[in-house]
Amino acid sequence: RNDLSRVPLPAEFRAFRRELSRPRPFNVDLTTHGQRMLVARGGLGGLGNPHFISPTERQPHYALRGLAGESRSLELELKTIADVGLVGMPNAGKSTLLGAVSNAHPKIAPYPFTTLNPYIGTVDFRDTFQMTVADIPGLIPGAHRNVGLGHSFLRHVVRSRVLVFVVDLSREAPWNDLSALQRELDLYCDGLSSRPSLVLANKADAGPIARSNYERWRTMTSLPLIPVSAKHRKNILKATDSIRQVLTSV
Repeated sequence: RNDLSRVPLPAEFRAFRRELSRPRPFNVDLTTHGQRMLVARGGLGGLGNPHFISPTERQPHYALRGLAGESRSLELELKTIADVGLVGMPNAGKSTLLGAVSNAHPKIAPYPFTTLNPYIGTVDFRDTFQMTVADIPGLIPGAHRNVGLGHSFLRHVVRSRVLVFVVDLSREAPWNDLSALQRELDLYCDGLSSRPSLVLANKADAGPIARSNYERWRTMTSLPLIPVSAKHRKNILKATDSIRQVLTSV
């Protein structure tokens, strides 16, 4: 019996075939709508009893069985496809930011790892331009070694055309968080952090330490650095316009 499964876009499946006789599995990326791959051939069909009707045998009670088809064991890996990926440490405010800029309604709570699966929202501009933004679950040091389910989270970053690093501006030396995030991305996939990107310095309304960190950081980085408050929706319009500018330049 053949079952056809349909997966709504934006999504990508990677299929792996595992066989004892072939220790090195092949893999295929299904990245476009309607793309297909043959992983196993069906068996030769049989012949039902109507095939054996004859002038002398009007109601045959026998049939010819078909041949068995191929059997394969597959591992399917789903990757989220979005124009923009929000990358940050746990509790940096990515989910709050996604809710502020898009039509998405991710779960928001004041504790780490609230987001365990990526959420995708669509940002609509007045001139009908649209972009999709994915809230990637928080990354921690060692994510490239699958610490904290790192591989499950990092794989969703790979298909993002633009990376937006969301960093908590109220933390001590927040620029170190950015460096740690970039390092984890590159250790997982060489050169991943060099994709077009910008930094949203969240919680910019957290008092003197946030203002001091921003003034110092802006002289240290070559990436666009935009202070925002996702919770109070401050500077969100500038953030979305800046993201759009980077996206349209890709």
